Amino acid sequence: MTAPQIELTERAARRINAILESEKAGVMRISVEGGGCSGFSYKFDLDAAAADDDTVLERDGAKVAIDSASLPFLADCTIDFADDLIGATFKIENPHATAACGCGVSFSI
Repeated sequence: MTAPQIELTERAARRINAILESEKAGVMRISVEGGGCSGFSYKFDLDAAAADDDTVLERDGAKVAIDSASLPFLADCTIDFADDLIGATFKIENPHATAACGCGVSFSI
């Protein structure tokens, strides 16, 4: 089975590298959990290393770990980082989401 395509932008990779270096972590973990105002929510954590069953994305040295349960929800997504007037945040563009909340953290499929 082919792993889903997930894109990590250059901006996201730069920010992840800065966070991993400052926090002395090995990977940023992105997972999907039930909850949030639209049904599912994205969760961002730091880990020392990826687990054996994780899918690991890497760009310019930045490593993102995604667990096998979250992977289907992130298929075809783009992980980006935005630093604008509203604030600095990671943004996940999910083409399969049928609805999302205003904050962009919660979605439904």
